Amino acid sequence: MKADTGTGARPPGAGSAQLSRGTLLLRATLLAGALTGALAGTAAGAAGALAPAATVPASLALADGSHALHAVYYQRNWGLDIVGVRTVASGAMLEFRYRVLDPAKSRVVNDARSVPIMIDRDSGARLQVPALENIGALRQATAPRAGRTYWIVFGNPGHRVHPGSQVDVEIGAFRAEALIVD
Repeated sequence: MKADTGTGARPPGAGSAQLSRGTLLLRATLLAGALTGALAGTAAGAAGALAPAATVPASLALADGSHALHAVYYQRNWGLDIVGVRTVASGAMLEFRYRVLDPAKSRVVNDARSVPIMIDRDSGARLQVPALENIGALRQATAPRAGRTYWIVFGNPGHRVHPGSQVDVEIGAFRAEALIVD
């Protein structure tokens, strides 16, 4: 087959039906890529044209596969999307991150009067938020705003909790269970 030379001539057998099928296939492929990117929350997908679906982070993955149900529970009842728990400061601290979806429901988590506790499921160790003399408690305790991601840092003395450990986070009446540390 010869390339189109700009004269309007088409290769043999390349009727308008084939071109439209090819165009449709190209469009379908681009749309599928955009949807996949948007659902995965990447910047490359859909460039914000579609609202991203609620994602379930790896730190919510449980052995029995019930992480999706937990994510929906936190979203509906507490107005939160739990981003995860990860080690920071060479494992000396653990960072709990969450995204506020509904500020009214999530007020208890951001309440400065609530005392956050992280509990290691294996050892039963209860980790607290360190309070530094010049800085104060290592947590954000401001009025929650929708779409913002907040964090709380817990001390991990003796590096008892490590990546792969399961932890629970309690803040007032809120309790996130069986989170896996990244």
